[in-house]
Amino acid sequence: MPSERRIIPIKTTTRDDQIHAVSPAPTFENNATLTGLAAPPPLALYVHWPWCVKKCPYCDFNSHEAKAEVDEAAYLAALIADLEAALPHIWNRPITSIFIGGGTPSLMSAETADALLAAIRMRVPLHADAEITLEANPGTAEAEKFKAFRAAGVNRLSLGIQSFNDEKLKALGRIHDSREARLAIDLALTHFARVNIDLMYALPQQSLAETEHDIDNAIASGASHLSAYHLTLEPNTPFHHTPPPLPDDDIAADMQEMIEAKLATAGFIHYETSAFAKPGEQCRHNLNYWAFGDYLGIGAGAHSKLSNHADIWREARHRHPRAYMSGAMCGDFISARQTISAPDLPGEFMMNALRLTNGFPLRLFTERTGLPLTTIEKSALAARRDGLLETVEDTLRPTQQGQRFLNQLLARFLAD
Repeated sequence: MPSERRIIPIKTTTRDDQIHAVSPAPTFENNATLTGLAAPPPLALYVHWPWCVKKCPYCDFNSHEAKAEVDEAAYLAALIADLEAALPHIWNRPITSIFIGGGTPSLMSAETADALLAAIRMRVPLHADAEITLEANPGTAEAEKFKAFRAAGVNRLSLGIQSFNDEKLKALGRIHDSREARLAIDLALTHFARVNIDLMYALPQQSLAETEHDIDNAIASGASHLSAYHLTLEPNTPFHHTPPPLPDDDIAADMQEMIEAKLATAGFIHYETSAFAKPGEQCRHNLNYWAFGDYLGIGAGAHSKLSNHADIWREARHRHPRAYMSGAMCGDFISARQTISAPDLPGEFMMNALRLTNGFPLRLFTERTGLPLTTIEKSALAARRDGLLETVEDTLRPTQQGQRFLNQLLARFLAD
C-alpha cells in the first residue's frame, strides 16, 4: 500500500482468545496552538511501470496487458518529464528510497532501468544508502536480467511468488509455476542481498496444510523479507464478478495465526499487518508510507502524498499509459489533486501508522499532521477502553486484538 499498494487490513473473524491486557492510559499534551508542519517528513519516490504479460483475475492495480511491443523510450521520456515537472514541490529534499512497481517492472529492459535511475540521480539528491526496490515476477526472460538490474543500481528485489503450489498458481491466473518460482528466488539471492517474497493465503479451495507448505517453502528459500497478503475480492475484478470458492473466515484466521507463529519461530519480525522481516531487513520504502512520510509518484496512475509547511495534499497521475504519455507532451500529468482537510488528517495518519505492530511515537502524529494530540484524544481513549490500543512509554500501538480487528480500530479515527 503502497510499493504502490492500497492499504487493506487483513480480513479475520471474531475471536474470544484475542483479548489483551490494557496498559496505562496515554497522556496527551495540549498543543492546540500548533499549526502546520515544523518540517517536511522524509521523501520517497515511487515509479510505476503499468504493463504486464497477463492481468491476474484478482488484481485491481493499474496494470495493462502488453498486447504489442512497449515503446520504452517514449515512456522513459514521459517519466523524466514528469519528475522534472514535480521538482518545484520537492526542491532540495533528499530521496530516501525508490520503489519501481507495477504491473511488472522486470519486463523493462536493463538499459531502460539504467537510464531511468541515472536520470533520477541527475535531478534529485539521492541518499548514498538509498533503498532501491524493483518488483519482478518469476520467469526465465525476466530472471536473466537480474544481474543487469543490480548493476544499474537496484539493491532490493521484490518477487511476486504468491504460492509454491502449481494448482493454486493456475487458479490465480499466474503465468509461472513453482519450479520457476524457486529458480527466480535462487537467482535473485545470487545478485541481491535483500529479497522480498510476496505470498497470498486464503486462496481458492486452499487448506491450512497447503498454506503451511507455502510458508515453509518461503522460509527455506533464504529470503529475508516476506509479505503475506490475505486474498481479497476487489471491485471491478473477474474474481469479484465471479467469486471462486474461498476458505471461510475461521479457516483464514487459522492460516493467519499459523503464518505468524511459523515466521516468528524462524526469526522473522512481524512489523506491519502483512509484512515480516529478519532483523534489520524491514522495507524502508514502505515504512515511510506507514509513518505518514511523503512520497512522489511518477508514471501512469501513480499517486503522491506531499507536504509543505502549510498543506498536505494528494495527487494522482493519468491512469492509462496512452493518456499519461500524451499528457507528457504538454506537461499535463495530474488527473486529480486534493488537499487533505484537517478533519480527515487523523484518519489518514492512523490508516497508515496503526498498521505498524509496534505503533508510533506520540510525537510523530503532530510532526506529520501539524495537529495537536488533543485531536485524537477522545478516539484513542475509547479504543483503549475497548482493548484495541495500548501505550508503551511514549508509543501508541494496537493491541493484538487491535491488530486482528484493524478495520474496527481505524473506524474510530475516521471523520464522519
